[in-house]
Amino acid sequence: MNVHQHEKKTLWVVLLTAITMVVEIIFGLTTNSMALLADGIHMGSHVLAIGLSWLAYVIVRRVSKKESFNGNSNKILSLSGYSSGLMLLLFAIVIMVEAIERLYNPANIVYKEAIAVAVIGLVVNIVSAFLLHHDDEHSDHNIKAAYLHVIADALTSLSAIIGLFVAMVWDIPFIDTIAAIISSLVIIKWSVGLLKNSGADLLDVPQDHKHHHHHH
Repeated sequence: MNVHQHEKKTLWVVLLTAITMVVEIIFGLTTNSMALLADGIHMGSHVLAIGLSWLAYVIVRRVSKKESFNGNSNKILSLSGYSSGLMLLLFAIVIMVEAIERLYNPANIVYKEAIAVAVIGLVVNIVSAFLLHHDDEHSDHNIKAAYLHVIADALTSLSAIIGLFVAMVWDIPFIDTIAAIISSLVIIKWSVGLLKNSGADLLDVPQDHKHHHHHH
């Protein structure tokens, strides 16, 4: 179990995402693109969540060195994963609400810049996803949560790109909204799955597909 590698990778992703988020928010404001601004803000919320995952690794590393701690430090990762999953669920609902609001107030958008920045966001998410990609046997709920946040973010970037592109070419502004709502539904499904699995772990519910670590 190479938790240290996970910790390093997670920190890299936090930094990468944070920088992109700032860029997206600045351009979102200057290009008047709701999609971009929303993408940047969601990225920000994911930065917090992935930051939490990174913190969990740091805590596990500190705690496992302490003799006085006799709990199960793996539970910290499940707890972080669970909290992260809860955040993911909330973001998905927020994205949906924003998308529906945009149906009623479509904004004028500077398309080309907006698309360009959304593409940058997507690329960063894809790089992050590769960084966080893990073999299932080495995975814990914490890295799974961080990974899902990155993928969810890529999904919102993608829906922004598709929406902006279609709106620009065929002048169908509401496509953006539909794309965002579909993303939200997918993200909700994932976050519920994560909550179930990490929650079961916290409650010591036996799961068939998991290897049990015996404590000595």
